[in-house]
Amino acid sequence: MKELITPYLYFDGNAKEALEFYKELFDGEIIGIQTFGEADYPTPPEAKDRVMHAQLIKGKISLMFSDCFPGQTVEAGNNLSLTLEFESEDEIKKYYDTLVKNGTALMELQDTFWGAKYARVKDVFGITWDLNYQKS
Repeated sequence: MKELITPYLYFDGNAKEALEFYKELFDGEIIGIQTFGEADYPTPPEAKDRVMHAQLIKGKISLMFSDCFPGQTVEAGNNLSLTLEFESEDEIKKYYDTLVKNGTALMELQDTFWGAKYARVKDVFGITWDLNYQKS
């Protein structure tokens, strides 16, 4: 596993505004904004301009951003998750199995359209984890 935990921040349609705010705050660089409309994923028209994924970096600071899908709500407690990046499929499976054992799979471990093995899990303590292994 890469020894880094990245906060993932969720917004209700204003992720681009938040990106600009935190870019200025940290004097950082926005990396690769992708909207839901640009993704190879069924997307309703009202979601096409919302941010599916973006990243802001400044030195060792790394923040990821996303808007929620229309119909989902963002509130204190579900507006932040922690992301772990893995170096192998065996490694991500081990962490997934451990976290989901007494927790809840919010998105089962699966292959994704962005070329990764990915899962989203809420652990036994209510913490949400995004698990990602980017395949070569």
